[in-house]
Amino acid sequence: MKKYLLMGMLMLFAVTAAAQEKIWSGTACRSRQVTLTSYMPEGTPRAAVIVCAGSNYHWLDKDSESARVAEWLASEGYAAYVLRYRTAGKLEFIAKYRSIFRGHRHPDMICDLQRAIQVVRERFNGPVGLMGFSAGGHLVMTAAEFYETNFLERYKITPEVSLRPDFVACIYPVVTLSDERYVHKHSRLGLLGENSVRKQALRDSLSLEKHVHQGVPPVFLLNCLDDETVDYHNSVLLDSALTAEHVPHRYVQYESGGHNFGVNPERLQEGTTDGWQKTFIEWLHSMSF
Repeated sequence: MKKYLLMGMLMLFAVTAAAQEKIWSGTACRSRQVTLTSYMPEGTPRAAVIVCAGSNYHWLDKDSESARVAEWLASEGYAAYVLRYRTAGKLEFIAKYRSIFRGHRHPDMICDLQRAIQVVRERFNGPVGLMGFSAGGHLVMTAAEFYETNFLERYKITPEVSLRPDFVACIYPVVTLSDERYVHKHSRLGLLGENSVRKQALRDSLSLEKHVHQGVPPVFLLNCLDDETVDYHNSVLLDSALTAEHVPHRYVQYESGGHNFGVNPERLQEGTTDGWQKTFIEWLHSMSF
């Protein structure tokens, strides 16, 4: 406990006050609730990292996978940006109203992330990476695989900067939307909506293990075998696809640790997941980020 208290104190002194902005202001997109909150380190950042929390594309985790993550990254010398992207919503999880009204669904989420990449790249002269947890892991990997597709075109935006992230971290990610043995059905439904979830072609188009190519940036991949929320085979499928395409990556697999631990010390397991943050930073340094 003393170790975590000390880490918290160090973060407090190493991070400047967070600043939030609405990234769609002044554009044709009316989703004013989408925000990007920045956490700046002291000195020149080594790189920038856009953080995407999880929670099955229906809502966003506000505890273990957002602000705490950004504060930790900033304490390590990285400019961190927490993206509040569009989700289906808690009411949709209960009422399933998107069978009548469109609501929020694909490609809204990837539009928000590509817009965030554009905004950060236009102001930050250095590497820009992504970190996503659970469904957020699916989102950042989608950006890593489909960076040549300009999803912002629907809002008449043509970025002059690259939408390809320089690296991606997928922490206990959702990966497949088509393999019924391992699919996380709540995330699939949250992303696609009731009217589209049965479309096999759409499922396949967003099943990440099917779309890895050699242009995908370096990937850090992590999960636990005892994950009872997102079947661990999701990460196994992605690891196999990355290996087949010779994409530089590091796959860390723990025997235990569960799901949704993020960087919350109360959820990290001693001897396994409590070491993942150090492992990730070492990987970044080994990749010269």
